[in-house]
Amino acid sequence: MTSPPSDTRTDPAPAPVEAPQPLPGGLAAFLVFLSSGAVLVLETVSLRLVGPYVGITLQVTSSVIGLALAAIAYGAWTGGWLADRRNPRRMLAPALILAAIATAVTLPLVRYAGEVLRGAAAPGTLLLTGLAVFVPAALLSSITPMVVKLQLGDLKRTGQVVGRLSSIGTLGGITATLGTGFVLVATLPSTVIMVALAVVIGGTGLALGRYLYLRDRTALPGPARTKTVLAVVGLGAAMLSAVAPTPCDVETAYHCAKVQADSERPSGRLLLLNSAHHSFVDLADPTYLRFGYTQWIGAAADQMAPPGQPLSAVHLGGGGFTMPRYLTATRPGSENLVYEIDGGLVELARRKLDVRDGPQLQVAVGDARVLLAGLPDGERDLVVGDAFGHLAVPWHLATRQMAAEVRRVLRPGGLYVQNVIDYPGLRFIRAQVATVAAEFDHVALVAPPAALAGEQASNFLIVASDAPLPLTELDRRLAGLAEPVQLLSGAGLSDFVGDTLVLTDDYAPVDQLLSPS
Repeated sequence: MTSPPSDTRTDPAPAPVEAPQPLPGGLAAFLVFLSSGAVLVLETVSLRLVGPYVGITLQVTSSVIGLALAAIAYGAWTGGWLADRRNPRRMLAPALILAAIATAVTLPLVRYAGEVLRGAAAPGTLLLTGLAVFVPAALLSSITPMVVKLQLGDLKRTGQVVGRLSSIGTLGGITATLGTGFVLVATLPSTVIMVALAVVIGGTGLALGRYLYLRDRTALPGPARTKTVLAVVGLGAAMLSAVAPTPCDVETAYHCAKVQADSERPSGRLLLLNSAHHSFVDLADPTYLRFGYTQWIGAAADQMAPPGQPLSAVHLGGGGFTMPRYLTATRPGSENLVYEIDGGLVELARRKLDVRDGPQLQVAVGDARVLLAGLPDGERDLVVGDAFGHLAVPWHLATRQMAAEVRRVLRPGGLYVQNVIDYPGLRFIRAQVATVAAEFDHVALVAPPAALAGEQASNFLIVASDAPLPLTELDRRLAGLAEPVQLLSGAGLSDFVGDTLVLTDDYAPVDQLLSPS
């Protein structure tokens, strides 16, 4: 008995899986350019979104940059992982649409969360920053590896393809950074920038999905229910953006600025910059000084010349223009030259704080140190340093070289007063006093006793001159104020300062000195 013949036929080999078709070169370049640029727009605008709630400090800036880089890293990693497992052509359009929705949701999310996290410490700052940038930046960063995967059809051209797309992505980031910093932020509110960016990203995703579907049916349109859900989410995000609480009257190139009427004084106006109480102005009575540090400045100015004698003053920082008003009211004929870097803030002061240019008030928009360098030697009686980036003196205005510039423009016997904010630990105020004392022979310090003891955060006022200070008269005037303050000078001030460092243009770690030790 013979066995039946065995079937020697072999099943046909499975057909090779066809590699996804590459995108047209111009389209691939556009997607990489757009997605990379959009990430940098988000990073730049995020700093403005979180600033009103947690300030604009080195730590906040570092948080935005660090979390944006983390989003880029995780997004690129995830996008490459997915591109190796699924057809990237099917994922590009959905990724863009999801990024658009995440971008649209960001603004209301940050503004509602910001009210809860206002003034938060480092963990709250990181959380708010993460809400502002991480998800949309990660989704956008997944686009480039997907596009790269599609374009790698010829292994002999791998280096050329990867290098070209990497270069285009970098150019997109550079273009977005410069365009946002120099154009968008200076001309448009953050709300408009974020909504417009979401529309551009979402429109690109929809157009890409339609193009790929019509071309080769590889990017199939989703079910009607999915489209409806996406449309509702996008519309809801846009509506939330429209009704989300805004902490600003105006967004300038540097600040979220707001002017509030005072409930106790009908003519009183409070200027807030990035949520910080910056200036108080009484429109009907310019001699009224509410904040303690303005009272100290007024007291120092009152003692440097006979009552009513005009002074020639330079103000480093305008804010609410409180001190120029005071000098004009108490010393008619005084010349006040104000250097304010924020032109938008100057316009707000003209519109809402009744600031009027004239013979007794001239305003120059620009960096105080750069503008001060253009003044002749020995021209001014008084220099008032009151410039801040949120709650910190800008580092280049806190150095010995800056103090030397101030001394240069003062007449013999002229007075320099500098407002400084510091916290328990007192590392910055000690360094700042030492820095000013390196250029001026006579220095004093005004502050509440509890602040000098390191028990509370406070304003401090440095008073300096190349001539002996009227300490007895100044102490008597300060004693008449409602808030108790202490005047330190001589050996007491030397003991307070100790052997702390002098800040220079080469080394001025202002933000680090302000951080708790």
